[in-house]
Amino acid sequence: MVTIIDSEGAVLGRLCTAVAKRLLNGEEIVIVNSEKAIVTGKKTMIKEHYKHEREVGTYRKGPFYPRMPDRILKRCVRGMIPYQEPHGRTAFKRLKCYIGVPKEFKGQPFEKISAAEKHPADFMTLQEIAQFLGANIHYE
Repeated sequence: MVTIIDSEGAVLGRLCTAVAKRLLNGEEIVIVNSEKAIVTGKKTMIKEHYKHEREVGTYRKGPFYPRMPDRILKRCVRGMIPYQEPHGRTAFKRLKCYIGVPKEFKGQPFEKISAAEKHPADFMTLQEIAQFLGANIHYE
């Protein structure tokens, strides 16, 4: 069975830790509305951090950091599992992230992670970060 998690208004790090634990326990997880997850902190600090992540390394060898919000969320989860080991790699393959809600998941019940729900004063959504990095986000 697939668990569908709505990331709207969820803090990115808290959401990813909960998802990573469940992936390692063998769950198959789909995350929808990934562009609506939030990163806490001052906007200038967040922009500076993600700009540095994109610019570090070389264009041939990497590390390559994504621009799209669903890929940023997936990369965040990847950093919280032992990706270089076989059980971590199979766990990571059980995760799917989407921008918005795809047609096959419309009308199904979504799960919210209560530990990730926090309403800070300063934050940016992943959509704002992706647009700052130069991503073209198209909705269906």
